Amino acid sequence: MKASSFLYFARFGIRSILLRREEPILGTIILTDKCNLHCKHCSVNNITAVIHPYKQIYAEMERLYGMGIRILFFCGGETFLWRDSGKTLRDLVAEAKGMGFLIVNVVTNGTFPLDLPEADLILLSLDGDRERHNAIRGDTYDLIFENIRRAPADNICFYMAINQINKDAIPDVCRAARDTEHVRAVSFNFHTPYPDTGALALSSEEKAACCRVISRMMDQGAPVFNLKSAFPYLIHNRFPTPCRQCVVIEDGKLSTCGRCIEVPGLCERCGYFFVAEYTLLFRGNPRIILDMLRTYLQYI
Repeated sequence: MKASSFLYFARFGIRSILLRREEPILGTIILTDKCNLHCKHCSVNNITAVIHPYKQIYAEMERLYGMGIRILFFCGGETFLWRDSGKTLRDLVAEAKGMGFLIVNVVTNGTFPLDLPEADLILLSLDGDRERHNAIRGDTYDLIFENIRRAPADNICFYMAINQINKDAIPDVCRAARDTEHVRAVSFNFHTPYPDTGALALSSEEKAACCRVISRMMDQGAPVFNLKSAFPYLIHNRFPTPCRQCVVIEDGKLSTCGRCIEVPGLCERCGYFFVAEYTLLFRGNPRIILDMLRTYLQYI
């Protein structure tokens, strides 16, 4: 992370904690819900299959920047399917950087060539070893690793949603993150149980067991882009929701924290590690602050 970016985020954090302000710093733009996969745990793919037009996406970028957001995510659906008016995902990342966003990340299923060196992080969904990943996402494991091998930059971070199918594959993904060229780290989430995927959710006991495994892998040197100090809060969902420092915009509609906020009862069962980490950070939790400083300076 550039020194100027670090100072900007440090000032924002101090101001938010001391003045108890809830201004957003992280924004996500949904480029499309169109996806080439039909993953077992996903509830938001191919609902409309609309590719949102470039002018609209650019206007949303300007809107988020004007709100003070400086960390930008592009999400889908599958982001690499987006193209409009002669523009591609790579153009959007470059334009976001030029607009002044300090960190620009992209979320993908990894089945398209990862020619995106301009992105700070490419968060690539890997949901276990070959058998369990393919059970969730279809026969894509080998294609993903071939695309990683051909990637032009070391800016890839695995992104694993832990559920009933893959809960025993955490060590496999940690070792893959450690041993695979071009991969910087792995970031975990617990499955957030949308109504049609509730059977995949973990119990508190299962979450605790997963956190013990992640902690052990971290102690053994696995590059995990999560905060160990937040694990106790995640196990029993003892963190405040929604995260008011994060927003999502989809087809012009702005939501606080995420698309799931309107689903009754779902916020209380949130499995997103970053939501716990950010809400605890901006509440001034000292262990979270120190842990985040170490982790973010290492992986961004």
